[in-house]
Amino acid sequence: MKTPFFSTLFSTFFSILFFFLFSTIGSPVMAETDSADFFDAGPFKVRAELDPETPKVGKNRVTVWVRDEAGQPLSGVTLKAVAVMPAMGSMPAMYAPAEMGETETGQYEGIFEPSMGGEWPLSIEIKSDAGKGSITFDLATGRKGLRCATCGASDGGGADVPGTVRVNPARRQLIGITTGRVKQKKLRVTIRAAGSVTYDETRLSDVALKFNGWIGKLYANTVGKPVKKGEPLFTVYSPELLTVQEEYLEILRRVSAKGSKHRLEAVHRRLRLWDISEAQIKALEKRGTAQEYISILAPVSGVVIDKLIVAGSAFKTGQQLLRIADLSQVWVEAQVYDYELPLIKRGMKAKVVLPELQDREYPARVDFIYPFMEGDTHTARVRVVLDNRDGFLRPEMYAHIHLKAKLGKRLVVPESAVLYSGQSRIVFLDLGDGRLAPRKIKTGQRNRKWIEVLEGLEEGDMVVTSGNFLIAAESKLKAGIESW
Repeated sequence: MKTPFFSTLFSTFFSILFFFLFSTIGSPVMAETDSADFFDAGPFKVRAELDPETPKVGKNRVTVWVRDEAGQPLSGVTLKAVAVMPAMGSMPAMYAPAEMGETETGQYEGIFEPSMGGEWPLSIEIKSDAGKGSITFDLATGRKGLRCATCGASDGGGADVPGTVRVNPARRQLIGITTGRVKQKKLRVTIRAAGSVTYDETRLSDVALKFNGWIGKLYANTVGKPVKKGEPLFTVYSPELLTVQEEYLEILRRVSAKGSKHRLEAVHRRLRLWDISEAQIKALEKRGTAQEYISILAPVSGVVIDKLIVAGSAFKTGQQLLRIADLSQVWVEAQVYDYELPLIKRGMKAKVVLPELQDREYPARVDFIYPFMEGDTHTARVRVVLDNRDGFLRPEMYAHIHLKAKLGKRLVVPESAVLYSGQSRIVFLDLGDGRLAPRKIKTGQRNRKWIEVLEGLEEGDMVVTSGNFLIAAESKLKAGIESW
């Protein structure tokens, strides 16, 4: 357990190190404010001052003057101000907001409290009926004044792009900056799509009869009950079926006497079309009398997943009575995003993972890609087929489909080299002589290690691959943000 003494000592040492690193990295020249400096911030002109002029750890007052484009003080604007110490390594970003209030027409004041020494870039956002604007000032405890970090100033040399920083070899080693080359590499992308186990729709069977009647004894009496092909599901009473049985027996007697089989075959075919089995017809012939209640047999093996009848129910011709699902084979359907669809082909290898069941895995192949998008999520469904003769997989089980797409050779950079700034993708290009310049790029596909570069870099370019969280600290990036 840390003692207060060691905790304080560690915090102080870290603050001094952080301030030293940022003070020695170097940055584009920024305009330092004085009593007459107003800077453009969207449709506004803004000036800011600190009290004390050299900010400290603890309470500091910031005063902001806001004017319109004609230079007239603006009253009643919404103004937010916050000082931010950027994240560094495992240390998260820290915030020191100032609650701003209007003290005079066009003049706003607030208190912010940095919790430790170091760089605390001060960002100010302004909103009014005229529009929105923002500006960031470079601010550090122990250093006098403010410097506008978003005013587009250059370093005066004319050679470096805005936002270029210079890091000498000693500082580069201390910070841990490493670089890597942009190169052509075989890129493989893993697509992970969430979905679930569902019924194989080609193995669903509805039980519906071609005559009217009533249910007698119900054997398939619960949803989930397993049934086997040819076993009785229920018995039915039907005056139509009873009449056809009697007609068949009458014709059978006449055929025996006269030798004509034409009408007998017609009635026999009618019984078969009414799903009366050949064995049941043979039993009818042997018995010689019609049955009032006759059994309806299961057309397939499976389980009952829908039951719309009870004993004694009346039914009509064509009415669905039961639905049976053969679960010896099931589908897994998952949702993929539209940008992933070009990477997926029918027949490509896949892996089904059941994440909530000890990550149980099943090899598979893409069986079908649905030719439409889901309206609510704007995703498309992909389907694989799995053998399920052991009955382990059950519909509605949560599942993932993992697909690996081989994209061939692509121009790539390490994933760690790319920074995200809104819709922009940025890398730091090593220009040599200690210069690191931001470069806006257009990216394509990616995996855990590599990101495809479509525009902005060429094979052989050197980019920063680690340590760029320091280079990209807000106070260093703002100077070049417009050029990104």
